[in-house]
Formats: sequence, structure tokens, C-alpha cells
Amino acid sequence: MVSEAPPFWWTKADWRARGLWPFSWIYGRLSGWRMDHARRASVPVPIICVGNFTVGGAGKTPTAIALARAARQRGLKPGFLSRGYGGSLDVTTVVDLAHHRARDVGDEPLLLAREGLAVVCRRRVEGARRLVAEGADLIIMDDGFQSARLTFDFSLLVIDSRRGIGNGFLIPAGPVRAPLGHQIRHASALLKIGNGERADALIRRAARAGKQIYEANVTPLDDGGLREMPVLAWAGIADPEKFFRTVRETGAVLAESRSFPDHHHFSEDEIADLLDHAAAKGYQLVTTAKDMVRLERGFGRAAELMEKSRVIDVEVRFDDPGSPRKIIDAALTAARARRLRKDKK
Repeated sequence: MVSEAPPFWWTKADWRARGLWPFSWIYGRLSGWRMDHARRASVPVPIICVGNFTVGGAGKTPTAIALARAARQRGLKPGFLSRGYGGSLDVTTVVDLAHHRARDVGDEPLLLAREGLAVVCRRRVEGARRLVAEGADLIIMDDGFQSARLTFDFSLLVIDSRRGIGNGFLIPAGPVRAPLGHQIRHASALLKIGNGERADALIRRAARAGKQIYEANVTPLDDGGLREMPVLAWAGIADPEKFFRTVRETGAVLAESRSFPDHHHFSEDEIADLLDHAAAKGYQLVTTAKDMVRLERGFGRAAELMEKSRVIDVEVRFDDPGSPRKIIDAALTAARARRLRKDKK
């Protein structure tokens, strides 16, 4: 999967998108067929898949965390399943915060493991079975909606209201991962994050197809300590501008910003530049939790950058606080029905 989306994917379709359209048509036929016809394995516990329509961040990981917290309140033991993008391990692995680095398991699994049991596996069926063996009674998948390997009991597609689906073209002409009709058909519900309008057309299309629509916002967990403080914000995520908007929401003065590719592992020179420039200008360094975990147990001046950078944590807050529980209940109901059908065969 593409990790660094070309900027033209997120603007009005131009000659580049139109020139790549024949390849997108082929990609769309293959991805749509796979979603419709693949043989999906099942496991004896409910699976909630948190995915999105496009390449790039839409808020899947904080959404998965919000669902896990609601599941624990319901008395369940949720487990996270991730492919571990950006990590090097090629075996099924239970994430251990005391031993694993982002270079081993990826950055997002480290964030998930702070919330509970997390397994990284490039073969999702094996990963799901490992979670069951470890005692999980609910699996929350961070991504993997289009992989068509597992039977999902609830599929929640997250869409950022400011980015929408970009130029609307499929890979490689645009960021869309599979034909929209196929994706909507296999989705249980959509989650619109934010108050922008670029997702509205797709939301209306999904609503006409009978899909439940949830709404939420990504909210910074800020104590007001950054208000009026000049900061240098740095981020290596799919949509750095989203983080920079969050910085402004804290009341900080965004003096400068640095953007890096998603899942980026920082070089010594990049780390030194951030530290030295912030020191020379008198700026406070701020970053995301996802970027910070990539520095843990790093070399050289990585520890210094961790010490001098302040993380702005965020969480997904549903407009209806009861929505996460409703999603979990729907997944449990669907899983029971799935098991009954299997028992009757």
C-alpha cells in the first residue's frame, strides 16, 4: 500500500489523474472483485474493522482506541490487530512496550499497545487467531477493510470531513482504495470526523444505501500550557496539516512547522536540525504521540528530542457518547448470528 500520497491526489483532478485513469480502472476491477469474491476466514470472537476509503490518515487509530475503551467499560477484553506498517518483523508478534521499537512493530501498534493487548501480523487471519489464543474476546482491527481476508462483524469506515476522498480517483490516479460502491456495500457504518464539507456527498450516498452514519471530532487533550507560546511543530503523519490545525486550537503560536512522510524514521541530521533550530529561535517543540514513539530507544540525539518535545495528545469524541457502545453491541449481535448460522450447517 502507498504510504506517501502524492499531493495531486488531494486536489481537483488534473491531467496527472486523468493520465493514470486506465491503471486505476484495472486496479479498481481487481480490488472490487477481491472484496466481493474472496473467501473470508472467521474466528470465534467478534471482529470490528476500523478502516477508511482512502490511503492516508482519517483518524482510524484514535477511533479504534475509543472503541476499545468502551469495550472495557462493557466488561470485555479487546485486542487490537494491526499489520504493523513501518515495522520490520515478519512473524506474528504480541507487542511488548518494554522491548519493541517502532522499527520492529510499527508506530501505531505501539500506541494501541498502551491501551491493551495488541498483535502485529502481516497475515491478518493468523493475527486474529493469536489474539483469541491470548484471551481477547473482541478484536478491533486498525485498517485492513479492503484486504478481504477475515469475516467482519462490524465495519466502520472513517472519513475525514476536510479531506474527503481527495480527487475521487482510485489508486494510482487518486487515493481511493477500491470502488466506492463496493466499499459502501461491505461497510456497516460510516464515521464522519470533523465539521468540514468534503465528505458530505459520500455521506449522503452511504445514507441512501441504508448505512448508519456516526459523527465525531478529534479533540486535543490540552491543559492550556501552550497558550500564546511560539512553537515549532513537527510531524511525520499522513496529514500533517491536521496536526498543525490542532496545534493552533491549543492557543499556541505556530511559528514554524516541519512535515515528514508518514511512518518516517528520523535521521540524525533531521533530529539535529529540529533541536538546533528550535533552540536558536527559542521555540517549544511540539509533535504527535505517533511521532514520539518512533524516537523511543533511538540513538544519538533522539532522547534529547524526546525530552524537549511536547506531545499534543488527541482523542476521538463521538457526538453521541453512546455510539461506541452501540457499535460494540451491533458487532456482538452479528457475531452471535454468525455462530448460529455456522452451528446449523
